[in-house]
Amino acid sequence: MMDTSTTDTAPGVQTALLRLMHLVSPSLPVGGFTYSQGLEWAVESGWLGDAKDTERWLTGELKATLAYLDLPVAARMMAAVAADDRDGLAHWTHLLLAARETSELRAEERQRGRAMADLLRAWDLPGSADWRDLLAQSQTAGIAFAAVRWQIPVADALGGLAFAWAENLVLAAVKLVPLGQSDGQRVLMRIAAEIPAAVDLARGLGDDGIGASSPALAIASACHERQYTRLFRS
Repeated sequence: MMDTSTTDTAPGVQTALLRLMHLVSPSLPVGGFTYSQGLEWAVESGWLGDAKDTERWLTGELKATLAYLDLPVAARMMAAVAADDRDGLAHWTHLLLAARETSELRAEERQRGRAMADLLRAWDLPGSADWRDLLAQSQTAGIAFAAVRWQIPVADALGGLAFAWAENLVLAAVKLVPLGQSDGQRVLMRIAAEIPAAVDLARGLGDDGIGASSPALAIASACHERQYTRLFRS
């Protein structure tokens, strides 16, 4: 009989993986697919015209913004939830919102946060009702809360958060650029290959190293707020 003791996945690890897949699913009813984070204006302006442009734009955002802001903040949010530290979670939530450079990006963080907080209560996650007002301020806080409650390892949760971000925006680019489905999947595969390094960088940052500014993203998002015809929310 074949010995599978070294290949079988422990039930707890498998459950955490399945929960992570659930948490980052594009079908999650938090409205991720309704936002383009400035991509729509970048396409209309001629900044993005093909798969190579899209990959360069998103890879740049992963390395310059997610790795230095979203991911290290999410790790600290998880630590605060694990320690039952609401003041700590509030601190990192307020920092993240302050770092969103346009009203559109701040509104997305809050709107998706409210939807995520309601979903956490629907899942009956312990403490989700008591923490609801705080979690509703940021989608990242809600993801961090769920990851802790479901005992998802920090590195896995950060990788899932980054992949969900990339997948949503690649799907937006497929519609907007437009890209073929195969081109979109190739772009997503190449961006995904950069995520582990971004997670490692994020986990190694001290508090003083957290922060990011992306002028191109800020310009595109601000212009998208007033774009005459658009598919995605502002």
